[in-house]
Amino acid sequence: MSGVTEPGPLPRTAVVLLAAGEGRRVGAGTNKVLLPLLGEPVFTWSLRRVLGMQGVTHVVLVIRPEDRAQIDAGLELLAGAHPGAHVWVVPGGETRHGSEWSALRAIATVVDAGEVDVVAIHDTARPLAEADLFDATVRSAHEHGGALPVRVHRSLVPRQPGRPLDSELVGVQTPQAFRAAPLLEAYRRAERDGFTGTDTASCVEAYTDLEIRCVESPATNIKITFPHDVSLAEHLLCRE
Repeated sequence: MSGVTEPGPLPRTAVVLLAAGEGRRVGAGTNKVLLPLLGEPVFTWSLRRVLGMQGVTHVVLVIRPEDRAQIDAGLELLAGAHPGAHVWVVPGGETRHGSEWSALRAIATVVDAGEVDVVAIHDTARPLAEADLFDATVRSAHEHGGALPVRVHRSLVPRQPGRPLDSELVGVQTPQAFRAAPLLEAYRRAERDGFTGTDTASCVEAYTDLEIRCVESPATNIKITFPHDVSLAEHLLCRE
């Protein structure tokens, strides 16, 4: 169509998939990302998505060591659809920050070599994150420095005294994406200082001057937190 500019290729992207949480609130006695979702473990839905994306050069899956056998079984389910795909599996840390640092150490060599433009970090407990959301977040991070998917939550109470209740407050989701080299350097500095961030953006904010943009996230990017969330995810997937 005349006058329409097609987006260029996706920046060279490493995707970190976090699957090392316990998920106690789901009440299943197991890691929530191992729960069955339409017959396959929750974590495989995010993995399938990123393995099918153009521009993704490296994929790191962060797990609990005690889950390794079940994780390997899930990876075998995807092997036929993605022959030759390589997923680096690394153990998580005691905190979310520790798990992110474990993943970044795994790809430090390729980041230092300039082979990766952007790193996207995603919770596998959000199995419905679409390729379009990854695409928009990664492109925004490549252009501006960092990007976060957000949803407006008008029911949230503002912290700042005097701030009107109708101010637009947002909930931050994943995938969060950042330029690779500054992200890695931020975590190296955090390691030296003993700093532990609440999420990726908090470490970036503490140690870089990157501009972080917000990307609108769809209502379907739900997080598996409680038992009924699995049923809702199945319902949404069946509608696709």
